[in-house]
Amino acid sequence: MPVTDDRSPQPPGLHALGLGGRRDGLLRVPNVAGDGGVLPLVVMLHGAGGHATGALRLVEAAAPGALILAPESRGPTWDVILGAYGPDVAFPDAALRAVFGRRRVDPRRVALAGFSDGASYAVSLALGNGDLFTHALAFSPGFAAPPAPVGRPRLFVSHGVADVVLPIGACSRRLVPRLRAAGYEVRTASSTAATSCRPNSLRRLSECSPKADAPRPRAASHMR
Repeated sequence: MPVTDDRSPQPPGLHALGLGGRRDGLLRVPNVAGDGGVLPLVVMLHGAGGHATGALRLVEAAAPGALILAPESRGPTWDVILGAYGPDVAFPDAALRAVFGRRRVDPRRVALAGFSDGASYAVSLALGNGDLFTHALAFSPGFAAPPAPVGRPRLFVSHGVADVVLPIGACSRRLVPRLRAAGYEVRTASSTAATSCRPNSLRRLSECSPKADAPRPRAASHMR
């Protein structure tokens, strides 16, 4: 059942977004009731050349009680990697509007996550939309190129020390100090493997809970 069919909540399971044609995306609805029907949301972005199925596979076991939205980039990777923001902001924004229109999402637990190129895009968009995204989880990011910063999302960065595509020394170990210097709370993890998407780092997805004194983010879904 496509996400956009009607305004009624989708049943538990996997649903096509029905928004993008050949390059579309998926929504995983968990088989749990949530707190009064209110569920956390994880938006997971794939790496270069990736797709929604692969992105979902990386995180679904780590967030069993969350909605997982996995949109696909319009091209082979996310637009800012190729030079500028554009349709890859508009498409996830439309998907978020559809999800918020049909599901009760906990605005205190909205995470933007990504792997590789998707991690760079996730950190960048989360920093520019910190009044929507409460958390950003970046698995092997290359850089961050945010629009004007908004809010203070909590960040988690994980990187494999054997990564030869996006080496940890040139990427995360430069990015994290800059984020901390800018005042962001950043937790980190590393592994001896080439990839950082491993169970020990992915457990952070299930730890996405608001601080007691955290301001309530906006409930609308529009991204900048």
